[in-house]
Amino acid sequence: MDGKGGLAVTQFNFNGWGNKQVHGNDGKIALRVAERLGLQVFDAGLVGEAGGVETDGHGTLIAHESTFINPNRNKGSKAQVEAMLLDTMGAEKMIWAPGIKGADITDYHIDALARFVKQGQVVIQMGDEVDPDDPWSVAAFETRDILAAATDARGRRLDLVILPEPYDIRVDSPDFVSSYVNYYVCNGAVIAAEFGDKAADAEAVRVLRRLYPDREVVTLNIDPVGEVGGGIHCATHEQPKV
Repeated sequence: MDGKGGLAVTQFNFNGWGNKQVHGNDGKIALRVAERLGLQVFDAGLVGEAGGVETDGHGTLIAHESTFINPNRNKGSKAQVEAMLLDTMGAEKMIWAPGIKGADITDYHIDALARFVKQGQVVIQMGDEVDPDDPWSVAAFETRDILAAATDARGRRLDLVILPEPYDIRVDSPDFVSSYVNYYVCNGAVIAAEFGDKAADAEAVRVLRRLYPDREVVTLNIDPVGEVGGGIHCATHEQPKV
């Protein structure tokens, strides 16, 4: 928002996920979008990606420290980065979980694990129990426990809704992202992924239909996107209505 009730674009100063990739043109996208739409651009003073932070739109943010409190993106202290994030997003409270540094290109974007559905409600993708030999599982359960103990900016405990973890999937690749949570909410629909695990795919649709009763849930085969470490929400961005 531009502070006057209109739209604006925030420049998160993308640097190739911590200089892991060449990003000469990618880093210009925010400015190009703003130019095409005729919108004002605000520089967040931060380096990062929108998928690294979730907002309920009412003052609360959640994020993994590994994506922002990381010298490959920001040199400031945790307190400094948090203050900039809150100011940029117009929020009042930050809920941090550790995440994982260096295990994937994003340094564990929160939008592959947990998303706000609405005020006070978070959907999170979990296995049935923690696997102590799997750092992703350990980090996911750690984030779950932190969210379960947290309150939002209005002092409410968060209602956590579980999405399943798919196992019997089509692609066997260490970099493949199989996240149902990485969905996109558009006008009238929720666009989510399916991975070939019939039971988990069906349960994910059931849960999403319950969470978004006024929207059609559409699932797509996004295997080529998952193979390069991304998902549907990674490649899209909601535009707020003003």
